[in-house]
Amino acid sequence: MSHDNSQIYRTTSARTGKMLAIMLGICIVGGVIFFSMWDYWISSPPPVVALMGGGDDHAGPAVHTGATITSDLSFIESSDFRTLAFNALPGEPDNNPTINMEVGDKVMFNVVNDGRSFHSFGVTSDDEGFSGIIPGSEVASASNPLKAGEGGTSEFIAGEDGVFYYICTVPGHREQGMVGQIIVGDASAQVMEPEVVEEVMEPEVVEEVMEPESTPVEFNGVISVPEGTGTPGCDETNACYIPFNVSISAGEEITWSNDDTAAHTVTSGSPADGPDGNFDSGLFMAGGTFSTTLDESGEYSYFCMVHPWMTGNITVN
Repeated sequence: MSHDNSQIYRTTSARTGKMLAIMLGICIVGGVIFFSMWDYWISSPPPVVALMGGGDDHAGPAVHTGATITSDLSFIESSDFRTLAFNALPGEPDNNPTINMEVGDKVMFNVVNDGRSFHSFGVTSDDEGFSGIIPGSEVASASNPLKAGEGGTSEFIAGEDGVFYYICTVPGHREQGMVGQIIVGDASAQVMEPEVVEEVMEPEVVEEVMEPESTPVEFNGVISVPEGTGTPGCDETNACYIPFNVSISAGEEITWSNDDTAAHTVTSGSPADGPDGNFDSGLFMAGGTFSTTLDESGEYSYFCMVHPWMTGNITVN
């Protein structure tokens, strides 16, 4: 007679449940440990992201091997908001100060918004525009900018010789003068001509801006923020908001449509005196809308906190 000597292993539902509970506990503990170290995981970006000096991928991430430089920068604006700068207006001492450093040095930026408009900050190797911002150098962003009185800190490590630029990353603000140079190593400074100052000189503006007191117009309930209002010029023909001066009845809803490519605000008050608290859209992006209802009769002036040359008026009957 033959015997089957193979062993048969059996378990109970209770033991199976206990094993599953143990495995679940291990997963939970592992998850807790992982997320408790989240700051560590995100503090070490991969090499492609960490290339802070504008070098090629094979150069590896920029490493802080030299001196630490502190740069205090303040966003400021001219009284007519047409000229923007860091620390001082063009022609004044400390206007957009140039930073000189060597490869391996680090700049610690302390920035504060001492203006009335919205601003944000970053370093780029691009000699125009507001893109190509080097990771780690940002303070706020164009979609979430610094309001008046706010500030922040960031850093830039020089990975190679060259010319870099610290700028306001709100579209249009670099072109109005918010740009300074960072010279790394033996690189030669680029000639930065103050084009904005020349173009913004007072000549023709006075004549054309004196016309605005046209009578309010009836409209279909929607005011357009047209394309191109992110740079000065629309104010010369009252075309920053279309129509710029409207008449509505008390309790009637009014809507603004952002038909520009830049973000804007619709803020009651004036650039000179600031917001008056009647209404404020906050920052709304291209393609967005903002609506409000005005229940009390009177005159309501408004402007854009990002581009203060943009002004409009509402008459409520």
